[in-house]
Amino acid sequence: MGRILYELGKVDEKERAANERASGKIGKSSFSWAWQMDGTVEERERGITMDIALNSFSTPHRHITILDAPGHRDFVPNMISGASQADCALLVVGASTGEFEAGFDRGGQTREHLVLVRSLGVSQVVVAVNKLDVVEWDQSRYTEIVDALKPFLLQTGFHNSKTKFVPVAAMTGVNLVKRDEPDGAELRKWYKGPTLVDLLDKLEPPARDITSPFRFPISNVFKGSGSAVGVTGRVCAGAVQTGEKLRIVPGDESGIVKMISYEGDNIPWAAAGQTVTLYMTAVDPIHLNVGSVLCPQTSIVPLATTFTARIIVFDIAMPITAGTSVELFHHSQDIPAYVSKLLSTVDRSTGKEVKKSPRVLTKGVSAEVQITLRSAGGTGKVYSAPLETFAANKEMGRVLIRRGGETVAAGK
Repeated sequence: MGRILYELGKVDEKERAANERASGKIGKSSFSWAWQMDGTVEERERGITMDIALNSFSTPHRHITILDAPGHRDFVPNMISGASQADCALLVVGASTGEFEAGFDRGGQTREHLVLVRSLGVSQVVVAVNKLDVVEWDQSRYTEIVDALKPFLLQTGFHNSKTKFVPVAAMTGVNLVKRDEPDGAELRKWYKGPTLVDLLDKLEPPARDITSPFRFPISNVFKGSGSAVGVTGRVCAGAVQTGEKLRIVPGDESGIVKMISYEGDNIPWAAAGQTVTLYMTAVDPIHLNVGSVLCPQTSIVPLATTFTARIIVFDIAMPITAGTSVELFHHSQDIPAYVSKLLSTVDRSTGKEVKKSPRVLTKGVSAEVQITLRSAGGTGKVYSAPLETFAANKEMGRVLIRRGGETVAAGK
């Protein structure tokens, strides 16, 4: 991502040189491009992305907001928070020997990330096969990776027509924006297709739900100027304008939108699909939390402590039984819960009930279950989650279920 932003003129030479110098100083010069997105001290010292970094760029026909998500398994919760705001996915896999295999073998992050983004409603994916310069631009290695991923993508629910592959070398910048420079000579011998940015330029923007009531799950909170508090997130539905009074759910507090910021510019209104920062006044910052949802006073998001979900169980080793403790992920929230009842298993293609009250749920099964939220950290206080039915609002009606650091199911 750092290299693409540089190639598209979003990062100037001075900034690039500063990142190169500073990363070289701590012996991590190969990470200089990543520093464009990995801004915290800890991310830079450890050499991994931990949080979601936001950036944007324009191609001839598209304006794209990038949520750079962590790939490391310890930070899957942060990755989910980013993926739940996404329309499309750009999956980066390393072509160097053993690297692709490590991510793609059972339990690998490449697999988990694809399953997660598909479960969160993303249907378009561009796969960038990176580091091909490390394997001397070997065409057979590229073909091997594409052939391994294609059936898995199809099985995960990505349609062939919405899946694109592209060979790149990000360190040297080959085939990101152009490939006519000397470094791309080996690639040009066998690849005549589009560059990565050509593919991003052809992504289909999804239809936006502008007519429904305003919904804004908060993904970040920070202190604004004066008395205002900044909250960042993506508008899931509807529209908002400055001066509007919004309710904060859960809770019965409200605040006023003093200003709306989109990519550094102040705008009078924002609508579904935009990732914006709202500066709120007339509210105590203590009431604005990551995971809270802002909505109009006339149409408040319902809260639930128990709900029924239709889920698909992933490739799990331990079956799910009634009473299983899980973590529920909804947008940027991560809530302790348990599977309180197994209601039925259902046919994946028709949705018809197959078996009532099954004893266990094993891998690959579709089922209807009841989920109940439980109290966090011995406080005794049970949290209620701002949820809507999938029929009312697709983005507010999707959930992911994890257990012991592994994603076990997703549903609506």
